[in-house]
Amino acid sequence: MIKYDLHSHSTFSDGRLAVPELIERATEKGVDVLALTDHDTVAGVSVARDFIAEKNLALELISGVEISTKWESFEIHIVGLNIDINDANLQVLLTQQQQKRRERAKEIGARLEKRGYEGIYAQALELAQDAEITRAHFAKALVERGVAKNIQGVFKKFLARNKTGYVPSVWCSMEEAIEAIQGAGGVAVLAHPGRYQMSNKWLRKLLDEFTGAGGKAMEVAQPQQAPSERQFLGQLSQEYNLLASQGSDFHYPTSWLDLGRNLYLPKDCQGVWQFWGATEEC
Repeated sequence: MIKYDLHSHSTFSDGRLAVPELIERATEKGVDVLALTDHDTVAGVSVARDFIAEKNLALELISGVEISTKWESFEIHIVGLNIDINDANLQVLLTQQQQKRRERAKEIGARLEKRGYEGIYAQALELAQDAEITRAHFAKALVERGVAKNIQGVFKKFLARNKTGYVPSVWCSMEEAIEAIQGAGGVAVLAHPGRYQMSNKWLRKLLDEFTGAGGKAMEVAQPQQAPSERQFLGQLSQEYNLLASQGSDFHYPTSWLDLGRNLYLPKDCQGVWQFWGATEEC
């Protein structure tokens, strides 16, 4: 049985492992096929390919990206798998996304500095290094200052909706993301649909519009997930005629989440890997 993990992050966005470390850990954990899906950037994909070739690893890399989009009042993430990272239209969209991310980060920094956290933007930018700056970098900076015990605590106190450092996102539309992914030869996947804290009615509305815009797959399986949720998402994927994906959404290892951990699809789902010619069934 091939072990797929089709959602992971590196230090090119808000992951904590550099690409070589991520690749090595995936290999150690027995992952056969890994997708690198950093937020609004594909900068790490070539680095990963080069490292795999240099070390002569058996790991198969799927070039990917996770694009933040705005839908209704929700921030919806769309994963693109098996994309041409050099596609011109995709590059234009990602450049625009990156600019929006930087502008949002500056506003977050300004709001937190008004609260008394001087130099927080510069600190978050330094933590990001060459990566696209995210709220996670602000959270890490505030943890370093001792204002909360962990990143989750910072989000709850400062960065969640209606909190001091919250700045509404101005991402591209879901339709624009799907169009760019498909134009780059990839498959558009609705990321972690169980995390959006929406009712069943709203989730079905999202799926209606996602499929109507050309979306072809949805994430069904993640490591930390109730069996009932996995089964429900699997049923939805079949109902909406969507391919099913699985991924850890790995950022860093924890006691409950790691690369390749507890990833399997419910019976009768059709794996998204069929899109690029693999024949392994769910």
